[in-house]
Amino acid sequence: MEKHVNILSGGLSTELEAAGFMIQGDPLWSARLLKTNPQAIKNVHASFLKSGADVLTTATYQASVEGFQKSLDLNVDEAAELFHVGVRLAREAAEEFNAQSPVKKNVIIAGSIGPYGAFLHDGSEYTGNYVTDMTIEDLKNWHRQQMRCLAMSGIDLFAFETIPSQKEAEALVLLLREFPNLKAWLSYSCKDISSTSYGDKFKEAVKIGMGLDQLVAVGVNCCAPNLVSPLLMSANQNQDPKTGWIVYPNTGEEWNHEFGWQGRGAEKHILDSVQEWINLGAKWIGGCCRTTPSDIESLRQCLRPAT
Repeated sequence: MEKHVNILSGGLSTELEAAGFMIQGDPLWSARLLKTNPQAIKNVHASFLKSGADVLTTATYQASVEGFQKSLDLNVDEAAELFHVGVRLAREAAEEFNAQSPVKKNVIIAGSIGPYGAFLHDGSEYTGNYVTDMTIEDLKNWHRQQMRCLAMSGIDLFAFETIPSQKEAEALVLLLREFPNLKAWLSYSCKDISSTSYGDKFKEAVKIGMGLDQLVAVGVNCCAPNLVSPLLMSANQNQDPKTGWIVYPNTGEEWNHEFGWQGRGAEKHILDSVQEWINLGAKWIGGCCRTTPSDIESLRQCLRPAT
């Protein structure tokens, strides 16, 4: 298969849960461990690197300065410092991996920026309904502080991920211009084969990032694997070859805010569709919630059987 595909890591938070950390239902999710057990986060980063990941995403998806202040009783500077911790853990994991590996890897550190709904912690990150009552400027003002913290911490790029609406994506893309020396990927959450979680047509939503030099990829994450190809096909006429697609689905279960992950999982596994996604223009492929280091190892073997 193609060797130019960047392999992403998998479900950091669900790996932490598998290790015994009770973070499901926590308003900070995995970001709490940036304060209480940073080594556990670094251990998960290390396991994904050993499995073949080229990209580590920081444990800041559900992090915010305001959230850290409220949930951990920190001041502004202490809250901002936890973003530095998140980046440092990923960087240290990469350096330690390369120190022990005969083949050095240029690991990309992606600073995770989740949707505003993740901070609200009410399930609205899966609907995006909050954007109805917010302006583009409101959304920019919310995300700016987190982006500043990550930018100052030395990330390689931003990961705008699980974004439920075109409106919030537009705010992030506009805000990205305030950080001209950094790039980003933009990844939507989607509810079916043609629509974002909020209900925008995916083929229209991806247009806002096309042609922008600061975006390395646009795509979809945290949906069932069987939704990915139809989504890409619906929007391929709007794809910018310079940008390419990013795809990192979950294992197919659906998230219930009250009961957690529900369902049996996807009938179609990520590996069943990798070549099709590459043929459609995917240049970044990985896994989201509940994808394990073993899944990433299988992906690496599929993409790079000789390594």
